[in-house]
Amino acid sequence: MSDLSAFPITRKWPAKYPERIQLYSLTTPNGVKASIMLEETGLPYEVHLVSFDSNDQLSPEFLSLNPNNKIPAILDPAGPGGKPLALFESGAILLYLAEKSGQLLPADPAARYEAIQWLMFQMGGIGPMFGQVGFFHKFAGKDYEDKRPRDRYVNESRRLLAVLEQRLTGRQWVMGDEYGIADIAIFPWVRNLIGFYEAGELVSIADCPQVTRALDAFLARPAVQRGLTIPARS
Repeated sequence: MSDLSAFPITRKWPAKYPERIQLYSLTTPNGVKASIMLEETGLPYEVHLVSFDSNDQLSPEFLSLNPNNKIPAILDPAGPGGKPLALFESGAILLYLAEKSGQLLPADPAARYEAIQWLMFQMGGIGPMFGQVGFFHKFAGKDYEDKRPRDRYVNESRRLLAVLEQRLTGRQWVMGDEYGIADIAIFPWVRNLIGFYEAGELVSIADCPQVTRALDAFLARPAVQRGLTIPARS
């Protein structure tokens, strides 16, 4: 039996199955990257809901695992060398799970780094820019009389979508015929932008038929459909 008692986070979220990867998350675009990845790889895991409504992410227990107070985070009892590994940042988690499982990341070194660059494209561009569009279009920012901040992020999001559209032209997925971590990173954010944020028209998603084609293929995957609902809200 794995002993995770040295990790304070397990006091707030006790592990029923301490031999499994412990996932601390919420169904945000970043959060579902981890749950989709776990569902795709088949790695055994146990999920814990981190509720923003009750500021769970600011609790001492959660901060002991992720001082950046963001989801997702994981605790793997069987990390490198057989020792427990605590990890935060969704991109780092995707890379770790890909290497642990031997799935969804090319084995060829050149292709591997190409996939990683598209993962970084999401982390450094798509995530932050689409999130700002959501703030200025759907949430508090919509009340701002000055629309220049919103338009700045809208224009950058359009540019990023155009880059993705070009990349997907003639390819099934970001890396070609092989589905992988770049797709798992990118498409939850595209889904959120045109779905939850209701910004499809604003960012001219109609001009990106390859992006929407790949998004539909992504959403049709059973593991994605499961991962998008994990963790379930009580």
